[in-house]
Amino acid sequence: MSVFVWVIAITAFAGIVMTGFGGLLGAVLERNSTKIVSLLLAFAGGIMLAVVCFELIPDAFFPHGATEEMPLALVLAGVVVGFGLIWLLNYIIDKNTNPEVKHIDAKHPHTADDLNELIHADHYSVHAQKKSHGNHDLFMAGIVMACAIALHNMPEGMVIGASYAGDAGEITTGAGFLIAMVIGLHNIPEGMSVSVPLISGGMKKWKAVGVAALSGAPTVLGSMIGYSIGMLSPVWLSFSMSFAGGAMLYVVFSELLPESFLMWKSKAPGALTLIGTLVGIVLVYV
Repeated sequence: MSVFVWVIAITAFAGIVMTGFGGLLGAVLERNSTKIVSLLLAFAGGIMLAVVCFELIPDAFFPHGATEEMPLALVLAGVVVGFGLIWLLNYIIDKNTNPEVKHIDAKHPHTADDLNELIHADHYSVHAQKKSHGNHDLFMAGIVMACAIALHNMPEGMVIGASYAGDAGEITTGAGFLIAMVIGLHNIPEGMSVSVPLISGGMKKWKAVGVAALSGAPTVLGSMIGYSIGMLSPVWLSFSMSFAGGAMLYVVFSELLPESFLMWKSKAPGALTLIGTLVGIVLVYV
């Protein structure tokens, strides 16, 4: 099986299967696993930080096929573009999925410090309590969330594809595979954020899980684009890998770690972040 087919298969698992698994958790489990999700996010953030710092960015300076070191400006530009694109997409998601419930006040800061906030269940419960908001509004909120997550997943797929383009010989041991698995872990809460409102709005559980899984499908398209661009030339590969690094730095520092520490205010998430970082270093160099 060719590398390109492997990239599609692995990305499909990380994007479709893991997002669908998150949707399944949202459908069948009580939302009382804040500590478990906190540790999961912290561990994933640590692994991703190690992969970015010790694999993606260094390899962006010396991509496969290059005869000389890539310019610093090119790598920095890729990091900024990757970080900025994910920030923009997350801004759009936040602005369009939660406009009805006030976020910023003394008792409710604009952060996800509880699992119900992370998966937006708190907002749907508020909708349900208001007579003016029926199941239709809950259902539409879930559809908007699914579309937003789908839009968000495409550049994440590009990250996986670009990583495989830089290390195509390592199907299950290189940076591409590690990033795919961490993105898969990151997709679990996102799948929950899709299924919870849809089920609250009256959709059958199995359909809600299916919609959650489909929202991860653009990850596959993104990986195909990222891999194809990275294979064009060493310059494009360098830019693709630095783009991937910037995108993942946003995910780590603006999503995974803040949400983890806010959801469980203890030393445990910090310890899991360190363990994840050490595991990531070992995986990169072994």
